[in-house]
Amino acid sequence: MSTDATALFLTSDEIASLAGPADYVDPVREGYRERGDGAPAEPRTTLFNDDPAGMLTGYLAILPETGAMGGYTYAAGFGGRDAHFALPIFDAESGDPLALLDGASMNPLKTGAAGAVGIDALARRDATDLAVIGSGAQARGQVRAAATVRDFDRVEVYSPTQAHRESFAAEMNEALDATVAAVASSAAAVEGADVVVTATNASEPVFDGDVLEAGAHVTAMGQYHPEKRELDATTIERATYVPDLRDRVTQDAGSFIHAMEEGVVDEAHIHAELGEVVAGHADGRTNPDEITVFDSGGTAIETVAAGKMLYDRASDEEVGEEIPFAPASRAMD
Repeated sequence: MSTDATALFLTSDEIASLAGPADYVDPVREGYRERGDGAPAEPRTTLFNDDPAGMLTGYLAILPETGAMGGYTYAAGFGGRDAHFALPIFDAESGDPLALLDGASMNPLKTGAAGAVGIDALARRDATDLAVIGSGAQARGQVRAAATVRDFDRVEVYSPTQAHRESFAAEMNEALDATVAAVASSAAAVEGADVVVTATNASEPVFDGDVLEAGAHVTAMGQYHPEKRELDATTIERATYVPDLRDRVTQDAGSFIHAMEEGVVDEAHIHAELGEVVAGHADGRTNPDEITVFDSGGTAIETVAAGKMLYDRASDEEVGEEIPFAPASRAMD
């Protein structure tokens, strides 16, 4: 009979102390490289409930070379009207539990890292002007990570509430070397931008695809429901389209689904998964005038990669609490 295993429990505050935005990018890039070379990953499964209103979501990935596998699960809404994130990490060779993470503080950072990997793989190397639509925690994570892979001179932010976008600009001016300015419309942000990041929960497109400059790259990260579409059909049609996982595109990539319904694209328009580009199995950008889109709906690739990095750091720094896990064999003894 197997003996008890132990796992390291890490609180959100402990995780926040272990790593900053730049620390997530390389592990997440490696995770996508492994996916491009064939590592297993599945799109999210989401269960919706009407009364009380809420959703339960989970997704899975195995990263053999990273040495970790796991599944991200979160509940949002319901009676508490909030969200909670749980991430178990297992050893990819033995299957033993390694860690259990409270994912609240890491969530915008691991998602931002996925966006940064998309920018690094697809945006022009000389990109200096960044537009961001959205001003919440996810937008902050995206911008801070993006600044680690490109040397931006200027960032323009738009969100519908003036106070929110101005507060975002003031905070990011302190955090970044770039000049960050709040602007009065999404068109003002997107016009002339080399990179556009959308970080919203919008159900309708947040900018007009005709405004995109030749050579622009778009990272859209609020695309995880068939009825949510930050990008219009014009943007999808004009772009080399790269999702995080091909299998999720017709399941919950709302902008692509809508573009198919309008008849401007079909599934053949999916260029490659991000991992295939990172691993060198598919081209990224091939010319300076090409428009590219990374559709980042969220996967366990970035989550498990980030979780393993945090576990390793916590182990080295003796952070966290050891908790016991009984093996399944005990239940059958």
